[in-house]
Amino acid sequence: MSSAAFEHLSPAYPQRAAWGTASSLRAWQTEALEQYHAGEPQDFLCVATPGAGKTTFALKVAKDLLDARKIKRIIVVTPTEHLKVQWADAAARVGIHLDPGNNAKRGRSKEFVGSTMTYAGVAVRPWVYEGICLSQDTLVILDEVHHAGDSRSWGDALHEAFHYAARRLLLTGTPFRSDEHPIPFVTYDLAHDGARISRADYTYGYADALKDHVVRPVVFMTYGGPMRWRTKAGDEVAANLGEPLTKDITAQAWRTALDPKGEWISAVLSAADKRLTETRRHIADAGGLVIASNQTQARAYARVLQSITGEKPTVVLSDEAGASQRIEKFSQSDERWMVAVRMVSEGVDVPRLTVGVYATATQTPLFFAQAVGRFVRLRRRGELATVFLPTVPVLLGHAGSMERQRDHVLGRRSQDPDEGLWAESEAEMEAANRKESASDALLGEFEAMESSATFDHVLFDAQQYGMFAEPASQDEQDYLGLPGLLDADQVKTLLAERQRRQVKRREHQTKREPQVALHRAMADRRKQLNSLVAQYARIRAVPHSHVHADLRRQCGGPTLAQASSEQVEERIAMITEWLRS
Repeated sequence: MSSAAFEHLSPAYPQRAAWGTASSLRAWQTEALEQYHAGEPQDFLCVATPGAGKTTFALKVAKDLLDARKIKRIIVVTPTEHLKVQWADAAARVGIHLDPGNNAKRGRSKEFVGSTMTYAGVAVRPWVYEGICLSQDTLVILDEVHHAGDSRSWGDALHEAFHYAARRLLLTGTPFRSDEHPIPFVTYDLAHDGARISRADYTYGYADALKDHVVRPVVFMTYGGPMRWRTKAGDEVAANLGEPLTKDITAQAWRTALDPKGEWISAVLSAADKRLTETRRHIADAGGLVIASNQTQARAYARVLQSITGEKPTVVLSDEAGASQRIEKFSQSDERWMVAVRMVSEGVDVPRLTVGVYATATQTPLFFAQAVGRFVRLRRRGELATVFLPTVPVLLGHAGSMERQRDHVLGRRSQDPDEGLWAESEAEMEAANRKESASDALLGEFEAMESSATFDHVLFDAQQYGMFAEPASQDEQDYLGLPGLLDADQVKTLLAERQRRQVKRREHQTKREPQVALHRAMADRRKQLNSLVAQYARIRAVPHSHVHADLRRQCGGPTLAQASSEQVEERIAMITEWLRS
């Protein structure tokens, strides 16, 4: 195969347009490739963050092995039907022709050098692929291999199908932890406590990719606000989303915020559209994605967006025929918005997505990582992504730990509260989603009455900015108006400058209005305390409630909502000291 074959690629994938020589690969891909060829392993696990170019690396390995005649056939296994076609298309652009059809049938054209199929498809007829591997030297690429740990039956089927394969290349980019089932062909090391922990042969995390300008930096815009709802018992409840609340009250306030008839979601969608408009000044075809909980809400959000923008957004429902085609059509257009229900599984590439709205109550870290992964794919240096979140502690925790590497753990149930957030497999995520759907079904007994959105803060690189911004003020507009082209260092500099400007503006207003209402002053100081607690909780990997409880034990006094100004100041001073130590 000539190197020229690598030059004729879709302009939507500019990094993939220069695979012709090893020097044209990204640095991490070259390093991983050299390591692979030096060891010539039968099994190789590559863990690389979404958007880093795992497909590029895998197809370069495949090309080299084909050229060296070390393999004669390629089998790619993916989680979804959509990805089967996507892999076949990507391989075709470099002259490797894979059949994404019904690969179990005999009589496939000899023009194909291999095939693509789903994990579920392999599990149905593993003996077919076992025969292929026995008859020919085969490279098996297991894409998003953590799916192989979803169930024992899937793992057993994969082992039966591919244990005779000449080479197996395992790829994943999603954080995963599970005590359930080992992943076939993965090496596990024994930890001191008797657990087994997966060992990757090559790892390239989000922090590395961000430093190398391989992925986009992601800024999180968070919104809280007052919520009011009626319970099934007929009681009216009011709470502020973003303030310390019980788990149940937080869940009810969160769902009230997501009610399509409420003002919260309308205001957040409007802010997100303003952000998209600003981004499109620098990235003309930038697109936005709203991730909804269910079909009813997705259609309702689409109507709200249409009223805001005057354009009808693309709606993608996962169980509808033609969903993959709608995604592909949106990817190749310059339309502003797409609304989807959980169509954010690994590898679904819409590279022009730069603005997202997390409008679902799904709180599992695996789903969150997949969702954010849709916005990090870089097309040219400097592109910035923005994701709008409700101010919910569990989501802020996920957003603050994007750079952490997670291994696959067998035989240990973590007691660490932060690790517990990640103790799940894909199957557990689906179970959580089913539980969420069941909860949604009960919302007929739960009536959302009123909601309003207030800008809370900006989260970037686990640091909070804009904690004292006035809602719907120039402060909020400063953050919505960030340029669409910024690298990570520029984002930090500009956010810090925005915050300095905001503090200076506030100090000037304070001098002109020395008499501040007590309730406003108390609200500001409680907000500052909550911000400090959030920072400390992330550093120590403990729940926010534990930090508040420790402060109460040390300082005395009632809960934060009933604490006096003096008590709040004492707690601020103490946690500030903790953060310095």
